[in-house]
Amino acid sequence: MRHHLLAAVAALFCATALHAKDIKIAHVYDKTGPLEAYAKQTQIGLMMGLDYATNGTMQVNGNKLVVIEKDSQGKPDVGKSQLASAFADDRADIAVGPTSSGVALAMLPVAEEYKKILLVEPAVADAITGEKWNRYIFRTGRNSSQDAISNAVALDKEGVTIATLAQDYAFGRDGVKAFKEALKKAKVVHEEYLPTNTTDFTAGAQRLFDALKDKPGRKVIFIIWAGAGNPFKIADLDPKRYGIEIATGGNILPAMANYKNFPGMEGATYYYFAIPKNPVNNWLVSEHYKRYKNPPDFFTAGGMAAGIALVEALKKTNGDTNTEKLISTMEGMSFETPKGKMTFRKEDHQAMQSMYHFKIKVDPAFPWGVPDLVREIKAEEMAVPVRNKR
Repeated sequence: MRHHLLAAVAALFCATALHAKDIKIAHVYDKTGPLEAYAKQTQIGLMMGLDYATNGTMQVNGNKLVVIEKDSQGKPDVGKSQLASAFADDRADIAVGPTSSGVALAMLPVAEEYKKILLVEPAVADAITGEKWNRYIFRTGRNSSQDAISNAVALDKEGVTIATLAQDYAFGRDGVKAFKEALKKAKVVHEEYLPTNTTDFTAGAQRLFDALKDKPGRKVIFIIWAGAGNPFKIADLDPKRYGIEIATGGNILPAMANYKNFPGMEGATYYYFAIPKNPVNNWLVSEHYKRYKNPPDFFTAGGMAAGIALVEALKKTNGDTNTEKLISTMEGMSFETPKGKMTFRKEDHQAMQSMYHFKIKVDPAFPWGVPDLVREIKAEEMAVPVRNKR
């Protein structure tokens, strides 16, 4: 009798083992290249998100989650071929990434070709969920419009004159375009675009100062910048003598060391570890301090949101990775993240989410300027345009 029982149990295990399969998630990101610092945070956040959402099991419905890492090196052609190889050779069920907007735009058609979901995190350009979008693209990262609308909240007042300083590629140009659209009262009088590898900002600063210095009222240089180079160096050229102030959105902690020179500067940010009060963020902050001896950053929170979104979707499909099933599950799906609730909008699969209006204060305990919360700008307050032609 006992043998029969054991045989039955063994048969049962075999049957379950047959049904359980690895769910392969490809993370295609700029492991090397100018955005390496961001990429590293995303990877840590993604793994922490998968860990958190599966209660440390790294399984959904008995299926093991396996993350395959691919380095896009910050190069569009490399990102494109890495994603194709992830789907074709590694048989990835779903992909996450990349870091750079330029790389993301090259990767979008690959998701469509293989009919597999690409969850974009953290590339920002509006075009990703706009004119270059296809139905296989979802995004947990914020887009240029969300950045722009929330930063406009901080700066858009009557009598304010603004000049923009941005990098000359998708992230910078889409950012400025969305920012200008979001302004209702303030006026933009000059747009300065500089190469992504700029280190000397003197000539650009001069053009910005010239555009603003004779204007009445409040004058602001609004900076949209990512990666290398420090555009805040323009402060060394003393814009204050013309009554010109500098403003920008949030950034990673090392970059916010520059913000210490601008107490009182206002803007809006995607995330700062001390701002959101919710169980997911509490876990992330305490766990990150435990593991890495420092607080989670901008892109750690984003990576975690992506990991949670994937697990929540897979839980709803009982571990089924069928793309059509995932798309219908994820459209309109809400999930809890370190920033609170996010919802994938049906029209363009952009995650609707809160942003945070801040004012910089200097606290000797921190090596960076601390973005002190003025107020949370809720998802429903932001009329984020749908920019695809669906």
